[in-house]
Amino acid sequence: MTDIIKLTAAEVAAKIASGELTAVEVTEAHLARIEAVDEKVHAFLHIDREGALAQARAVDEKRERGEKLGPLAGVPLALKDIFTTEGVPTTVGSKILEGWIPPYDATLTKRLKAADVVILGKTNMDEFAMGSSTENSAFGPTGNPWDLTRVPGGSGGGSSAALAAYMAPLAIGTDTGGSIRQPAAVTGTVGVKPTYGAVSRYGMVAFSSSLDQGGPCARTVLDAALLHEVIAGHDPMDSTSIDEPVPPVVEAARNGSVQGMRVGVVKQFRGEGYQAGVVQRFDESVELLKELGAEIVELDCPSFDLALSAYYLIAPSECSSNLARFDGLRYGLRTGDDGTHSAEEVTSLTRAAGFGPEVKRRIMLGTYALSSGYYDAYYGSAQKVRTLIKRDFDKAFEQVDVIVSPTTPTTAFPIGERADDPMAMYLADLCTIPTNLAGNAAMSLPCGLAPEDNLPVGLQIIAPVMKDDRLYKVGAAVEAAFVEKWGHPLLEEAPSL
Repeated sequence: MTDIIKLTAAEVAAKIASGELTAVEVTEAHLARIEAVDEKVHAFLHIDREGALAQARAVDEKRERGEKLGPLAGVPLALKDIFTTEGVPTTVGSKILEGWIPPYDATLTKRLKAADVVILGKTNMDEFAMGSSTENSAFGPTGNPWDLTRVPGGSGGGSSAALAAYMAPLAIGTDTGGSIRQPAAVTGTVGVKPTYGAVSRYGMVAFSSSLDQGGPCARTVLDAALLHEVIAGHDPMDSTSIDEPVPPVVEAARNGSVQGMRVGVVKQFRGEGYQAGVVQRFDESVELLKELGAEIVELDCPSFDLALSAYYLIAPSECSSNLARFDGLRYGLRTGDDGTHSAEEVTSLTRAAGFGPEVKRRIMLGTYALSSGYYDAYYGSAQKVRTLIKRDFDKAFEQVDVIVSPTTPTTAFPIGERADDPMAMYLADLCTIPTNLAGNAAMSLPCGLAPEDNLPVGLQIIAPVMKDDRLYKVGAAVEAAFVEKWGHPLLEEAPSL
């Protein structure tokens, strides 16, 4: 089992296609791993054992019939519990949807199934994707496999922890302000936020519709690219979906190089609040890029300093609108419907019981920002800042091909350390938020361990809109250089497991 769970997704797919392994063997190995360690980690909210084994058997039958298998056929995957899955619970980490069984698959779920990817189950997350630590889940926090007393990032901490603990070689996350990249950084994995609109949001429970974006999570850059190619592409069911060909991400990952590329370093992405070890590893990464043939260009993007403030007006405003549908009348939890309460009272009681503190905080912030007399002062001003941030990116990309930065200012912090300090929690997304506001693509990949705590540090790569292949081209080159330099992959099984 140990040999199987340590394989990359590309290696698993190749062994299944050649007959060296069966998809059922691979799935059983990962289900056994989940059973062995997830009681400690709590990465999963639901394990679909029967469904996963049925998908695996179908792949083996295809191979026996001589049918051609796709590049990820039979590879197990952990799916963030924000995408609808027909017949399988979708809770979004919230009591308000506990026990809800969707009657349809999200477009992303359909594409995974069509590619014969084996979905093991649904992963834990901050409630409605609101958080940076997975502590806001109504079903309890997830531990970081590197140190179970620390957070695995958020909101997609369940997906990143499943990868780091070898419970799955692939995972899916969503990124509204960094929820794919920040968990990847603190768990030593790879996470990609594709260009906004590149992956369908149909069937993804909405938090902030102008920011939300699903994307691939993996342990290697190539594996992320293979998954990216499966889930991306135009979807007529999503009005924000981009009707353009998927960039050649797999080709870029197989031919990684930064020779002759201009790589930007933004001065706003360092300074007060950044952990010394994170800055050290980032500076080493910049030197490595120089050694690999890149030209480093210093950039000044002054509006990035306003990104956090703008985000925490735009995202709560949109969430207050999106979450209005959870009224206790149509689906999900219903509280107080005993014949003595009006419909309005049932809605109020249901929301009081079903939403957690962070969700309530953001709904109230957003409702206030959108209220009469405050709309222009708050939400309108935040949208103007968003335009300035996009202009700063446009200006930067006239000078460089990609931008690099630390993914997050610190390594994984202890569970509970920032639970009562929302501002400290929000600062975890300092480096990731500008990309969501502008809509361009970004990746986080491991760039070593911080010397002071021996925990993973992430390098963020940012590319222009629909130039997602540049992420993989640079990421693959950096990853290969790290492996060659230290002689082994950065991610090893955490001793605490």
